[in-house]
Amino acid sequence: MSKELKARKDVDQLLTWDLSAIFKTEGEFNSAVNEAQELTEEIEGKYKGRLNSATVINECLDKMKKAVQVINLTSTYAYLSVAVDQTNTENQARQMKLSNIFSNLNSRLSFVKSEIIEASEDIINEAIEQSIENSGYLKDIVEAKRHALHPEAERVLSALSGTLNSPYSIYNRAKLADMDFGTFTADGKEYPLSFVLFENEWEFENNHEIRRTAFKAFSNKLKEYQHTVAAAYQVQVQKEKTMATLRGFDSVIDSLLFHQKVDRELYNRQIDLIMEKLAPHMRRYVKLLRKIHNIDEMTFADLKLVVDPDFEPAISVEESKKYVEEALSVLGQDYLDMVKRAYNERWIDFVQNKGKSTGAFCSSPYGSHPFILISWTERMREVFVLAHELGHAGHFYLAHQSQNIFDTRPSQYFIESPSTMNEMLMANYLMKNSEDLRFKRWVLSSMISRTYYHNFVTHLLEAAYQREVYKIIDEGGSVQASRLSALKKTVLEKFWGDTVNIIDGAELTWMRQPHYYMGLYPYTYSAGLTIATEVSKRILNEGQSALDDWKEVLKAGGTKTPVELAKMAGVDITTEKPLLNTIEHIGNIIDEIIELTEKLEGISL
Repeated sequence: MSKELKARKDVDQLLTWDLSAIFKTEGEFNSAVNEAQELTEEIEGKYKGRLNSATVINECLDKMKKAVQVINLTSTYAYLSVAVDQTNTENQARQMKLSNIFSNLNSRLSFVKSEIIEASEDIINEAIEQSIENSGYLKDIVEAKRHALHPEAERVLSALSGTLNSPYSIYNRAKLADMDFGTFTADGKEYPLSFVLFENEWEFENNHEIRRTAFKAFSNKLKEYQHTVAAAYQVQVQKEKTMATLRGFDSVIDSLLFHQKVDRELYNRQIDLIMEKLAPHMRRYVKLLRKIHNIDEMTFADLKLVVDPDFEPAISVEESKKYVEEALSVLGQDYLDMVKRAYNERWIDFVQNKGKSTGAFCSSPYGSHPFILISWTERMREVFVLAHELGHAGHFYLAHQSQNIFDTRPSQYFIESPSTMNEMLMANYLMKNSEDLRFKRWVLSSMISRTYYHNFVTHLLEAAYQREVYKIIDEGGSVQASRLSALKKTVLEKFWGDTVNIIDGAELTWMRQPHYYMGLYPYTYSAGLTIATEVSKRILNEGQSALDDWKEVLKAGGTKTPVELAKMAGVDITTEKPLLNTIEHIGNIIDEIIELTEKLEGISL
């Protein structure tokens, strides 16, 4: 089944992404870096010390949009080159060199924001009236005024941005370049092991001996690096605490929520309600898995088992086109054209290779098209992953067409709504186009084990753990490996109760996800899926009018707050009703899976 991962140079190039869409040659890339430097010099020379009138402010911001676009394109190009092969030292060197250059450029451009902040509100308001394009950026500056530092302090922080972001780089190097998992032996056979192989294959393996042995070997290797990764994380959270204090926030959490444009009530509700109300449904689902797989005791290493292990259809990249295109075609011809381009123009990196980043993501640089990273495993569940990432791609593809570079990106709170919406559309399509009970059960169980488990369990438990870490940091404490593991274990035990044995190694799950280096990201997955679940029900009930509303939401980009975007889509997230509806929806799906299992196999709870 699994085989040794190939080096990047040995994989099928047709299944890799084509970064020449950004820059065709190294020369083009270098020219763009030079252009960014020249634009910075021009802006600095022409506008520094002169941002004291509405007209000059808008002239400067119009130039800034171009500079930001070039910086964004070159940064993305360098990052994506490293993302597919963390062992490529040449690409790493280029990215580090660029990081140093752009730290300097960002430092030099920091005067723009600082000087506008220092301008009177009358001048800023006049600038807002003069330019619709710059109004969103300027309104955010008005909001940020009370948390701004002295211009010189802002310049120094910008100059240090590369260094301040180093904890994430250290984490990735340790995880993807230094950790050599080697092989493990189960049932007398030797198997290869890596981060990607464990998370894409061994974690789902039906053979209990192989799966549990792989988990133990994987956890043992993580444990060897726990103190290094904990040290990097401590630097990250301490940096966030220091920045929050400097800017006058009462806590790290308030500081990080400020940029998401949501209040603490929405954040806490998402974590607390799911921990309390969803746990009973998921425990019932796990009990069903235990019966189906005839396991005496469910352990943490068994949670990725599926309801019908012998059924999941195999699917090639080529075969996936039909499902993805037909499922997402409801979003209109322009959206479908985008999906076809993604396949035909190599927007997607499908292959598995040594040093490639784990999981899946979509990067959408303004001025080019989106790029999707995924590690295709020939399993049908990958169509959900791909639909998810195409949700991000479609969101920014449409937002970039409708908005300028300042206004494309919505709050992180909303960022996972379009992606999880596409998973719902995929499930709706698959359910509608088959009468086979076994296939329907596979679709429903995929929604639970992948879509909802991933967003409402995995990431939500990260969020519950992360909140505890920030409480410690806010109280002046620190976190070491043993404390992080204890916090993670407590959260897992609270959610799963006595249904799942939280075995040795489970507590190290905090080492597996990069989200802790991205602010309060983990809880937003469930927030996004809550909105997507409610909108998908609207689409099933109301059809085209709900779809039209959703397309307008996607085009709006970052011009509205999460509450406003959700309202455009017909969802009121100022109340707990959408979240309670979604939890009830998950419970109903689990009920249906249990009923189908009794019909198909005579197994009941």
